[in-house]
Amino acid sequence: MEKIRARLNIGSKSEPVKLRKRKSQLYSKEETCPLDNGVLGVHVTVFTVAFRLINCFLVQTSFVPDEYWQSLEIAHLMVFDYGYLTWEWTAGIRGFSYPLFFAAIYKILHFFTYDAVQLLVWLPRVVQALLSALADIKLYCLIQSLEHSDVAKWTYLCQLCSWFTWYCCTRTLTNTMETTLTTLALYYYPLPGSKTHSSTKYLILVALAVIVRPTALIVWLPLLVFHFWQEDNKLKLITHLCLPIGALTLGISTLIDCIFYGKWTLVQYNFLKLNVFHNVAEFYGSHPWHWYFTQGFVVVIGPHLPFFLYGCTLASKRYRIMLITIVWTVMVYSCLAHKEFRFIYPVLPFCMVFCGIALVNLRTWRRPAACALLVSNLVPALYTGLLHQRGTLDVMGHLQTLCDDSDPSTPPLPEVLFLMPCHSTPFYSHIHCPMKMRFLECPPDLTGDKSYVDEAERFFADPHHWLRTSFPYKSMLPTHLVFFDVLEMELSAFLDGNRFMRSTEIFHTHVPEGRVGKSILVYQRH
Repeated sequence: MEKIRARLNIGSKSEPVKLRKRKSQLYSKEETCPLDNGVLGVHVTVFTVAFRLINCFLVQTSFVPDEYWQSLEIAHLMVFDYGYLTWEWTAGIRGFSYPLFFAAIYKILHFFTYDAVQLLVWLPRVVQALLSALADIKLYCLIQSLEHSDVAKWTYLCQLCSWFTWYCCTRTLTNTMETTLTTLALYYYPLPGSKTHSSTKYLILVALAVIVRPTALIVWLPLLVFHFWQEDNKLKLITHLCLPIGALTLGISTLIDCIFYGKWTLVQYNFLKLNVFHNVAEFYGSHPWHWYFTQGFVVVIGPHLPFFLYGCTLASKRYRIMLITIVWTVMVYSCLAHKEFRFIYPVLPFCMVFCGIALVNLRTWRRPAACALLVSNLVPALYTGLLHQRGTLDVMGHLQTLCDDSDPSTPPLPEVLFLMPCHSTPFYSHIHCPMKMRFLECPPDLTGDKSYVDEAERFFADPHHWLRTSFPYKSMLPTHLVFFDVLEMELSAFLDGNRFMRSTEIFHTHVPEGRVGKSILVYQRH
C-alpha cells in the first residue's frame, strides 16, 4: 500500500512533477501580451481605449481638406447621393477602398434610421479612435516582447503624450489609417528577436496600407528589403506570400474602384501618373528640399526630439532597420516638391521607440523628464485640438440649423455660397440635408494649358467681377454667403448693394494667414 501511495505522491511533500514544455502552436506565446500591470491601476487596454475616446472628442478643429474630401464626403455620396458631385471629381485619384470603410458605417446608420448628422460626423472618428487605440496597444506589446517592461512602459507613455499623434490619430485621414496599419504591421514584422512575428499578417496589413495610400510603400520599402535579405527561403516568401497577398488586395481594390467608376481603372497607376509624371501635387504648393529636416520633422516629433536623438545613440542593432526607415522616409519625401506635416506621420510611432529607450536610460532624471515631456506636449495638443482652425467646422454646425429651420413648402429655400479657398470646409457629410450649396472649385489642370486659372483664383483676383458675371441677375443670388473676414471690406459694396446683412461671426484661428482670416462671417440676404 505504501508503495502505491508513494507512486501516486499521496501525502508526499516532495516537489510537484514538472511538466514537459509543449512546442505546439496552441501553447505558443508568440502573440500574447501581458497587460496585467495596467496604467494608474487600470488595465492597459481599458485605459488606452478611454484615452483615445477622450482624445477624439477633444479634437474639434480641422486640419486639411483630405480629412473630409477623400473620406467622409465620398462615403456620404455613396450612401445618400444628393447628386451634388460626380464620382470621378470627388474621388480624385485615391479610389474608393478607404471611403467604402466609412460608407459601411453610414449604411448601417441609415438602415437602422439613426443617420442623425451628429452620428454621421462623430461615429467615423470614434471608430478611427478605437483603431488608433489598438495600434497603441500593439506598439506597447511589441516593445514588451523585445525589451524589459520599463522600456515598453516609457515607449507607451511617449506614444500617448505625442501632441501630433493626439492631433491626427482620430481624424478620418488616409494618413491616419496608413499610420494605424503600419503600426499594426510592425507588431507582426520579423524584427530580430521578435516573438510576435507573422509574415502573413504583416504583409496583409502592409498591402492594405498601400491600397489606402500608395505612398505607404515608401515607408515599407526598406523594411521589405530587410525581410527579404534575412529570409532563408526567399523563393517561398515571394511566391507563397508576397505575390498572392499583393495580387488579391490589388484585385479587390481594383474591382471596388471599377464598380464605382463604372469603367476599368487602376487607381494606383493614376496616382503615380498624376503625382509623379504630371506633378499635380505641386499645384497645391511646394517647399524647399530641406523643409522636412528644418521644419517638418521638428514640428511633428515636437518636444520628443532631444529624447529621440539621445535614444538613437543608445538603441541596439535590432532597431537599426527602424532608424534607417525613418531617415529613408524623410529623405524620399524631401525629394518631392509638395510637402506636408502629415506625410511623415507614419514614422512617428517608430520614433517613439527610441524616445522610450532614452527615458529608461535617464535613470534619476527619468520622472522629471517625463513630466516635462507631458506638459510640453499638452499645450500644443489642446490648443491645436480645441482652438486652432475650428471655425470651418463650427460654421457647418451653424449652417446645419438652416435645414432644421427651413420649410420646403415655403420658398426660397436656403442656398449657400462659400467664398473661401476651395475645400476649406466639409460639405454634405456635416449638413446631411439636400440644401443647395456651392464652393469655389480648384481642380488641377491636366491638359498642359499654361494659361489655366481655376475658379478660386479667378474669384480672388477680382471678387466683384466674378460675382457680377456669375450672378448677372439678383434673382440668381444665394440666400447666404460664407467667407473669411479678410474679404469683408473688399466685398462691402456688393453686400450693401444686394441687401446682405451679417448674421454670424465665428472664430477660426489666432494666426490668420493670406486668404484665411481670424473669423468666418455668414451673411444673409434680406
